Amino acid sequence: MATDFLQISRIRRVFLFLLPLMAAVLSGCIASQPYPVGIALPAPTITPKVRSPQVGQQWVYQVRNVFNQEIVDVITETVIAVGPQVRIERKGVKAGPLPDEIQEPWGYILQDPHWNPPQKFLKPMPLWPEQLVPGWSDFYRTRYQVVAYPDGSYYWGLDISALQWERISVPAGQFTTLKYQNEAPYFESNDVFRLANYRQEDLWLAPDIGRWAIRRGYGRYLLGGMFWNEALWEDYLEWELVSWK
Repeated sequence: MATDFLQISRIRRVFLFLLPLMAAVLSGCIASQPYPVGIALPAPTITPKVRSPQVGQQWVYQVRNVFNQEIVDVITETVIAVGPQVRIERKGVKAGPLPDEIQEPWGYILQDPHWNPPQKFLKPMPLWPEQLVPGWSDFYRTRYQVVAYPDGSYYWGLDISALQWERISVPAGQFTTLKYQNEAPYFESNDVFRLANYRQEDLWLAPDIGRWAIRRGYGRYLLGGMFWNEALWEDYLEWELVSWK
């Protein structure tokens, strides 16, 4: 346990040091997708609740490659089942049918298809802060399986931090959102050649619609003999809400 915390701390310090340098290099080479800028809001007197799920609820996202602003796909996510499990069907204009997202219960994710490969957690993980209050944070641990390959399981650790309330504008309109950050500073990959892994997301949760207005995240990893300044990239994508119902 102490070793895990030490590794997490070291990786976090290295990334905090390297990220400004990496951002400067990228901005000097290509026109990257600008970081979302919202209007800071005071915390509401009464904390809003996240909209409950109903069959037929739908969110459509335009997904961009942050490195070059290219539209990777337009993805529609639709609630198709509500009960002990909430199942969200996903389909891309380019990619076609995608793995479902499964929550159990609402707000706790059991099957997360947003990373590659899709993950199925042995214990459901919070999908957004358990308290929609700026300054709240918590760290969670579980193991996950790769969807369609249930024979193995891998360590997963997730730090969730609520940052602030913001008014954010996207193609679907303006929304009052809680900006929060997910950080997986040390997790085990199913790829045995990966020696260290890091993922981070910034999300703008709009409680009124039960989903994010924006979701922006990336991952990096090391192979044998590499240092963090040589780390390889996973996808670096930004999801913007186009429409919802």
